[in-house]
Amino acid sequence: MPNEWITQQGEHVSLHGEWTLRHYAELKRALQQQGQLSSASLSLPGFEELDTAGAALIVELLGVEKTKQIGDWANDLPQVQQALLIRIAEAMDAPLENPPPRPKRISEALATVGQQMVALGSQQRQLLAFIGLVLATFTSLMFRPRHWRITATVAHIQQSGLNAVPIVALLTFMVGAVVAFLGATVLQDFGATVYTIDLVAFSFLREFGVLLAAILLAGRTASAFTAQLGAMKSNEEIDALKTLGLDPIELLVLPRVMAMLISLPLLAFVGMLSGLVGGAVVATLSLDISVSQFITTLQKDVSVTHFLVGLSKAPVFAFVIAVIGCLEGFKVSGSAQSVGAHTTSSVVQAIFMVILIDALAALFFMEMGW
Repeated sequence: MPNEWITQQGEHVSLHGEWTLRHYAELKRALQQQGQLSSASLSLPGFEELDTAGAALIVELLGVEKTKQIGDWANDLPQVQQALLIRIAEAMDAPLENPPPRPKRISEALATVGQQMVALGSQQRQLLAFIGLVLATFTSLMFRPRHWRITATVAHIQQSGLNAVPIVALLTFMVGAVVAFLGATVLQDFGATVYTIDLVAFSFLREFGVLLAAILLAGRTASAFTAQLGAMKSNEEIDALKTLGLDPIELLVLPRVMAMLISLPLLAFVGMLSGLVGGAVVATLSLDISVSQFITTLQKDVSVTHFLVGLSKAPVFAFVIAVIGCLEGFKVSGSAQSVGAHTTSSVVQAIFMVILIDALAALFFMEMGW
């Protein structure tokens, strides 16, 4: 190291002149051989230029506490350099990690609720916008039969409708049997077990037949739509369709929506019949009510209005389930994790919307006296 930058006499070291980072490194190596330095062993007589790196090196050599007292033993050092050294020493003495903020549980809970409400509002706006887009596309194609995707629609009817008949029939049959058994158990105390027929008929014609079919399709078909479109989105097949000038709504969404509009009313009808059959089996085996008496009571007490009220909800459920499943499929970002997340979201949203619409429809029909 050049003598014009460092002067060493015994254990006394003086620094002077103009310094660079290379000089600081050389000084550090030289002074490390001295061992622990004291304030008396280091003087800065002509240190007019001092940057942050040099100040940090000096603080490292002297120690934080000694550097903070630099005004006591280095009076010849300019005030600007003394202030820099003290500031660097204080910064090196401060803890590196800030203390964690104290949790504010009420504020965090309110913030979480607000974020969820904002996300819910954004989700509903997207759903309404997508519904408008689907309806606009459907209206534009209504008078253009050449653009109807008949083959795709029939294929989706088979996948979402015909293949679901066994599970819908089995489930509604079992639920019909359970409702009849519970009704008979309760009504037996009042000597009115014959009204079990009316209970099963009203519940399945108005509510359970279409509701159970819609919930099954929400879990079965909506997830399938999301997974199919999500996989196409991940493979950039939807972008390829747009590049070719094809409309993804016309090509992918409308066939699925039309298939659901056709399949769900048929499955609801199957569910109603299976529920009535389940109730009739329990009534025959447990209540000694013959099949002919069961049918006669249905014809006498149950009007067609209940059947029409239940069946009128099926197209609404079908449209909502199909639209939600397709919309979540278009939201997939491209990864397998995204496909799974949006598939789960589509099932939850579809089931929630089905139950919500069914509750609102029940209140409406009750107020209308239907």
